[in-house]
Amino acid sequence: MPTVSRLAVLPQYLLPKGALTNFAGRVAGAKGGEMTTRLIRWFVGKYDVNMDEAANSDIASYQSFNEFFTRALKPGARPLAKADFVCPVDGRISQFGAIEGDQIFQAKGHKFSTTALVGGDDTLAKKFEHGSFANLYLSPRDYHRIHMPCAATLKRMIYVPGELFSVNPTTARGVPGLFARNERVVCEFDTSFGPFVMVLVGATIVGSMATVWHGLVNPPRLPAVTEWTYKKNEYVFKKGEEMGRFLLGSTVVMLFPKDTLHFNDQWQPAGPVRLGELMANLK
Repeated sequence: MPTVSRLAVLPQYLLPKGALTNFAGRVAGAKGGEMTTRLIRWFVGKYDVNMDEAANSDIASYQSFNEFFTRALKPGARPLAKADFVCPVDGRISQFGAIEGDQIFQAKGHKFSTTALVGGDDTLAKKFEHGSFANLYLSPRDYHRIHMPCAATLKRMIYVPGELFSVNPTTARGVPGLFARNERVVCEFDTSFGPFVMVLVGATIVGSMATVWHGLVNPPRLPAVTEWTYKKNEYVFKKGEEMGRFLLGSTVVMLFPKDTLHFNDQWQPAGPVRLGELMANLK
């Protein structure tokens, strides 16, 4: 790890990340009246949040910070591109491209394996050997609901306990195996082109992650890898439909099989992305 990156992330190794995250979760979920409104107003100003596109733009009407943070958008605010795969979130591209065998590029000098990412399931990981991946980072100012990049049927969800490092670009450059190291929720889907995986990665002060079919996945923070399997066609999603949300921001990692898609030629690492824009088309 380069010296600059090592020094930048050193405090994260020392801080009580779990305690901070639990405290942040309690604060974010509290209905504090005027205090909550002040917190939201400060946050909107600090991060330049665009409330004009929110379905409810009245800051004072949100009863908790979480209710504000997971706010819905106005209908039509994110039209879907005519593409086989649309971007599932607002945010920035951390990295994307080809999976080299089972290795996913995180940042210069850092890779992690597909097996580690999905919680040790080698059979699942093998479906994506030499496939494609995309890591998308959601900053505090972004819309924090997660949508489907394509039509798909839910097959399985896996909760993987882990660390709670920040997932910002500086940390991605400084912490080896970050996205396969942090707490995460792995969602496996079937589609017309084969399987794909969407991973919701936890982080410092991410109070919880939720899916539309399960509700809150954490807390509680389970001590071991835990799986839920679903009946065929029990949960069927359309392209662009909401599938989950972060209560405080984080990263989404997607895995696709070999020779499935071609990414948007305009995409670049660190570039901004918006929900519904062209992400990729089938090869």
